[in-house]
Amino acid sequence: MKRRISILGATGSIGRSTLDLVERSPERFEVVALTAQKNVAALADAARRTGAKLAVIADESRFDELRDRLDGSGCAPAAGTDALVEAGSLDADWVMAAIVGCAGLVPTMAAIEAGKTVALANKEALVTAGSLMTDAAHRSGATLLPVDSEHNAIFQCLAGSRLADVSRLVLTASGGPFREMSAEGMRRATPKQAVAHPRWSMGAKISVDSATLMNKGLELIEAHHLFGLPSERIDVVVHPQSVVHSLVEFVDGSLLAQLGSADMRIPIAYTLAWPERMETPAERLSLADIARLDFERPDLERFPALGLAREALEGGGGQAIVLNAANEIAVEAFLGGRIGFCDIARLVAEAIGKIQVPAPASVEEVVALDRETRDRTSLLVSESCS
Repeated sequence: MKRRISILGATGSIGRSTLDLVERSPERFEVVALTAQKNVAALADAARRTGAKLAVIADESRFDELRDRLDGSGCAPAAGTDALVEAGSLDADWVMAAIVGCAGLVPTMAAIEAGKTVALANKEALVTAGSLMTDAAHRSGATLLPVDSEHNAIFQCLAGSRLADVSRLVLTASGGPFREMSAEGMRRATPKQAVAHPRWSMGAKISVDSATLMNKGLELIEAHHLFGLPSERIDVVVHPQSVVHSLVEFVDGSLLAQLGSADMRIPIAYTLAWPERMETPAERLSLADIARLDFERPDLERFPALGLAREALEGGGGQAIVLNAANEIAVEAFLGGRIGFCDIARLVAEAIGKIQVPAPASVEEVVALDRETRDRTSLLVSESCS
């Protein structure tokens, strides 16, 4: 039988890679629902190509355009938050959660509460509501599969093993474009330099997060929620070749690693076919051509964002939510030329210091704290620009 799938965030990089794999194996997959934020043309085109039953545009002002583009296709158009939730909870076996930012939290939770197999590509959802999500999965029987290359690598290394036999997890970081740049050079860094990732092709926001190492800090928090290990048993190591995607150390001293080319279709395929595997067009590694693999400790003085993320995880309460929301506002300000590169971590630290709250007890409280943090961080940005 075909696996019925829905893709939340179908027009982003993860969504497009997922569609690429699905369309290469039409005999294995049936598309139920696709969603997008604003890109009506790409959403309608994907819906027509795959025969999707439902297409949802989050921006309600674009509904008429979506309806017109889908006319005669047999795909039902819809718009708005309620429609996104519907797309997440429809009768699909597998849901890709790839809506960027906190906007993806509510539809992702809908999929989890409906007991789906959920492929998690939205790191912000786990960072801000990790405990709520894992608790909901336990109640509903949902299966959470990590899509981020690092967590997917850990998941693959853990296959057939008991978590009780794990000593520590090791997340790898490329180090970004500023790995060897001086502190003074980083203070003068431009958005164009920050988004020029040396290994991965990613969007502007996540590329800046890679440059600050905040991305790795968010992944550290994710790993805690996905695998249930405390902060002191999750390490980060810089690996500039981006060939080893992460490692797992076991109590007997064995260290298992997952290697692969820098192609997100590999981890996506692992979740699409799980518990089996499927072919991908990803480039195969030649270890002889690579010749060497380098590893080094992260420099927390030049990259304080990683330390801030660990402190937020260990501090508990709502600190991870504040960290994530403040970072998004600060990165947006940097990309807009309003603040410097090194101001990103400074503003995040300032926001965490000003906003101290207990852990939210519901998704609604997460969303409220996220909104409050964004408003207050925006004021901090304005003050620093004045």
